[in-house]
Amino acid sequence: MATRDHGRRWNDVRKLCERSGPMTHPDFVESDETLSLMRDHVRVLVVGSGGLGCELLKNLALNGFRDIHVIDMDTIEFSNLNRQFLFRAADVGKPKAETAAAFVNSRINGVKVTPHYCKIQDFDAEFYANFQIIICGLDSIVARRWINNMVCSLVNYEDEGNVDSSTIIPLIDGGTEGFKGNCRVILPGLTPCIECTLDLYPPQVNYPLCTIAHTPRLPEHCIEYVRILLWPQELPFGDKTSIDGDDPQHITWIFNKSVERATEYSIQGVTYRLVQGVIKHIVPAVASTNAVIAAQCATEALKIATCAAKPLNNYMVFNHTDGVYSYAFEAERNPNCLTCSRTVTKVSMESCQTLQYFMEHLESLINLRNIKAITTTNCQGSNVTLYMQHLHEQTKTNLQLTLMELKLINGQHVNLMDDTNPDLITVQLSFI
Repeated sequence: MATRDHGRRWNDVRKLCERSGPMTHPDFVESDETLSLMRDHVRVLVVGSGGLGCELLKNLALNGFRDIHVIDMDTIEFSNLNRQFLFRAADVGKPKAETAAAFVNSRINGVKVTPHYCKIQDFDAEFYANFQIIICGLDSIVARRWINNMVCSLVNYEDEGNVDSSTIIPLIDGGTEGFKGNCRVILPGLTPCIECTLDLYPPQVNYPLCTIAHTPRLPEHCIEYVRILLWPQELPFGDKTSIDGDDPQHITWIFNKSVERATEYSIQGVTYRLVQGVIKHIVPAVASTNAVIAAQCATEALKIATCAAKPLNNYMVFNHTDGVYSYAFEAERNPNCLTCSRTVTKVSMESCQTLQYFMEHLESLINLRNIKAITTTNCQGSNVTLYMQHLHEQTKTNLQLTLMELKLINGQHVNLMDDTNPDLITVQLSFI
C-alpha cells in the first residue's frame, strides 16, 4: 500500500508533464519520461533557508525535484520560529541549512537535500555551473548581486556574439518585505539581470570605505569602521569567528570600539541599539508573503524544468497590504549594464582628482558596495596595485595622490574588486 501511495503522489505533476495545452511552451514535447528526467537529472540550488528558503525547499520537494542543494551561513534564532516552519525550539543555535535539509529529507521520501553551511562566496564558478536552476531566497541585495554576477559570468558566447544556450543557468529570484513581495526569472544574456534593474530595489545605505577609514562624520561610519576594518585586524574571538549579530558579546565589543572611534572624532549618537541595527540589517517578514512568493518561484522552476508552460516574462510584484494585488510586467535590459552588456563602462574624471575621490565616485556611479581593491596595468604590461583593503596600511598613501600623480592616462582600464561581484570589474578612465 505504501508503494502504491508513493506512486500516486506524482499523478498531478505527471499530467502537467504529459499533456499539451494552450499554455505550454513551444518546446514542450508530450512524454511519459519528462517527470523522471526532471527528477533524475535536474539539480536545483536554493540560496537561503530562511522564511523564503523553508517554503522553497518544501515546495520544490513536493513538486517532484529530487536533487536539491541549499546554502545558508546563518544559524536559527528564536525569532525565526514564527514563520520558518522547518525549525523547532530545540533547533535554536543550529545551522539553518543543515536543519532544513534534515527535516525535508526525513519527511519526503526519495528527496535528497544537500546542505552547505557556508557563505555563497566560499564556492567558485565550477560549483555553481553544476546546477540547472538556481533560486534565491535572500534578504540581502549585495548577496543577490553576487549570485547574479556569478551566473552571468558562466555564460559563453559564440563567435558571432550570440549566447551559447547550453551555458545559461536560469536564475529565479524571490524577495519579500512585510506584505510586499516580488518574483523574477532571469535568463542570463537574454533577459535583464539584477544589475539592469537595480533601481527597482529600495536604496541601500552604503558608506565609502575611504570615508569610514579617514574622515568619519556619522555614528554609522564608526560602526562600519569596526565591522569592516577593526574586526579582521584584531580578531577578538578567534581567527575563524565571523560577526554574529545575535551574540551579545560580539555586539558589545563592536559597541565599545565604536564608542572609542566616535569619541576620537567627536561624533555623538553611537548606541547599542544602533549597532544592532547596522550589523543585522533587520528586514520585516510576514509568513503569508513568503508562502505566496515561494510558491511562484517553485512554479517557475517547474515550468523551466518541464516546458509545461512559458516562464514568467519576467517580473511579478505582489502586495496584500490592502486586499490582494499582483502584477506582471516585462523589465527591459540595460544596454550599458556592467554585468550582462559585455561593454566596458567609461568613467569621466579630472586627472587632478585624488584616488579616494575616484573610488567614492565609482561607488556612487555604478552602485558598488565596498571596493576592496583597485588595480591597473602599466604600459609595460605589469599589474599595479593602487589600493587594497587588506593592505590598507601599505597602500593608504595612494588615496591622497591624484590620478596624474599615479601615472594613470586617458583611456586606461582600471580593475576593481567589490563585494557585489565574484569577478574583476573593469572600467575605462576618460579624462575631462
